[in-house]
Amino acid sequence: MAREMTALLNESQSFLETKTEGWEALRVTGLSKVFGEERVLDDVTFSIAEGESLVLLGHSGSGKSTTLRLIAGLEVPDNGEIFLKGRSIGHLRARERNVGVIFQHYALFPRMTVAENIAFGLRIRKVKKKDRLKVVDELLSMIGLGDQRDKYPAQLSGGQQQRVAIARALAYKPDVMLFDESFSALDPQTRVGLRREIRALLRRLRIPSLFITHDQDEAMELGDRIAILNRGRIEQLSTPDEVYNNPQTEYVATFLGAANVIEARWSDGLIALDCERRLAASVPAHSINDEKMKIVFRPEDVSLGQPTGLVETPYHLGRGEVLDVTFTGASETLMIRLLSSRRPGDTGSECNMVIKVLRNKWDARRLMLKQGDKVSVGLKSYKILEG
Repeated sequence: MAREMTALLNESQSFLETKTEGWEALRVTGLSKVFGEERVLDDVTFSIAEGESLVLLGHSGSGKSTTLRLIAGLEVPDNGEIFLKGRSIGHLRARERNVGVIFQHYALFPRMTVAENIAFGLRIRKVKKKDRLKVVDELLSMIGLGDQRDKYPAQLSGGQQQRVAIARALAYKPDVMLFDESFSALDPQTRVGLRREIRALLRRLRIPSLFITHDQDEAMELGDRIAILNRGRIEQLSTPDEVYNNPQTEYVATFLGAANVIEARWSDGLIALDCERRLAASVPAHSINDEKMKIVFRPEDVSLGQPTGLVETPYHLGRGEVLDVTFTGASETLMIRLLSSRRPGDTGSECNMVIKVLRNKWDARRLMLKQGDKVSVGLKSYKILEG
């Protein structure tokens, strides 16, 4: 793996002309598609700049692959426009769009060698043999498979086949690369290593790319920006950091990573929770009493302390009881049931509010907890979802 990565990073950039980052490479506007009675895409709009990687992330059936197929020319939109390098391409056939597409199944020609597979697109475009061989040599060096040029696909590993498929798409210098769940067929270790290689290659060549995935880790690692799709509509489009730490909807908060979502209401400028809890507002309250809301916070945003004291956080939730502890090596996951502020007895009143907590191993060692222990609970931060 190290050898292939070195080849990627040290390879000269003579293959592709240098592209200026920041220029808009791809734009889709108002894209909609209906299959039968199902609206698969509903007014989808986004753009990808030169050298940028955008990830479309969502559940199966959210419209991710349909979006890719519309851009590639494999489907026709019911509404909307697609622009590549500022030129409308909606009327062009797939092979006229200069778009590189990598599917989950690489579709290599089994009776062609690695070199012949890479050169195939150039051959059907009538590129001279001398020029084809030059491009193939450069791409084989980039993907670290120079010694595999005469092998057939069946003689390669899954990761090697993926590299060949990408090199074949790069051979005719596409204006944009599209990846449709391209790493999902690989084993976990190969998948992680390969997507880092490919990301490094795309960054080096400054090729705009669109990745389709339902894998959250993959999305966070590959994307300069992430678009969360839900039932054919984009719920949020921003950087990985912004989408994770500042989700705009409950769907985004719960889909990208784990999140605690608690129903609440405004009460005299405070946030009233179940179990007679009151939480200081993280933003000025402009709502009337009893107006409903939800608060969202990540498991790692929770701090735990001794039950007799207050945790050093800006927002105190009160006391809780440990229901479960799961050790995963680098971290520890706990389920905590908050106890009511009413105290008919030392054990506290029954409460149904349960939250998930994530602690690193150092915090876990500092305050070791087991099922049944009582703790003080606080929040480092949270977000309010109105309505």
